[in-house]
Amino acid sequence: MAKIIVITDIHITSAGDTIIGLDPVVRFQSVLDAALTDHPDARMLILMGDLTHHGTVDQYERLHGALKDCPIPVIPMLGNHDRRDAFYAVFADAPKDGGGFAQHYVDLDHHRIIAVDTLDGPPYPKGHHAGRMCADRTAWLQDRLDETGGLIPLVFSHHPPFDTGIVGMDAIKLADGARVLDMLGAHPRAHLFCGHIHRTISGSLRGVPWTMFKSPCHQGLLDLTNPDSSLSIDEPGAYGLLLLTPDGVIAHSQDVGINRAIQRDFASE
Repeated sequence: MAKIIVITDIHITSAGDTIIGLDPVVRFQSVLDAALTDHPDARMLILMGDLTHHGTVDQYERLHGALKDCPIPVIPMLGNHDRRDAFYAVFADAPKDGGGFAQHYVDLDHHRIIAVDTLDGPPYPKGHHAGRMCADRTAWLQDRLDETGGLIPLVFSHHPPFDTGIVGMDAIKLADGARVLDMLGAHPRAHLFCGHIHRTISGSLRGVPWTMFKSPCHQGLLDLTNPDSSLSIDEPGAYGLLLLTPDGVIAHSQDVGINRAIQRDFASE
């Protein structure tokens, strides 16, 4: 089975800055090293948005440095904390579609990887973190889905196009998400992967199965009443691992930074 490593919501800060006392560069490097050590045969690494915390050139430069020795191809995506101009100033060779958006697709033996750009702007509404796909981006996604033929579409979106029950984050999900879900629902084998919430969640909506991964840095809370979308907690970071089979996909989430000593449970024998 082909392997794909997925890391989302890295939130690289400027040098010396932390998030709830955590250094996002240290946390990202730890998670990336663990993923590459455990799965050196992975085909690619997908970074699913919120690459930086403030979208500044120096923050993208710090991320670029952290990726300089990565031995596998990297697909970087953008989230609400990113800014396209600063991103492309550092990642000049990163893929983009004909409209200048950070959208990309890759065909593998049995799957088509489709990464969409849900960053709203420019202009970037002040304090606005909800996602948006304009008509051009939506048409691009529709075309990529229509071209899949016998390939299984795996679609990656930073913003989820649905509610999760976590009300603070649901307020800043992808706008007009039902339209995107209906597009995916027309392709019965499609699977959607999202970030943004900083939690491991899975489900199915409008006939579309979806999977969400944690951040390597700070995590979100399972709070179904508080409207504050900035609530965060220091829990272990994680990466996602996708196993691609000829007829589908298996998604794993692996925590990093916890006691990983392997022991036998003799009581079960």
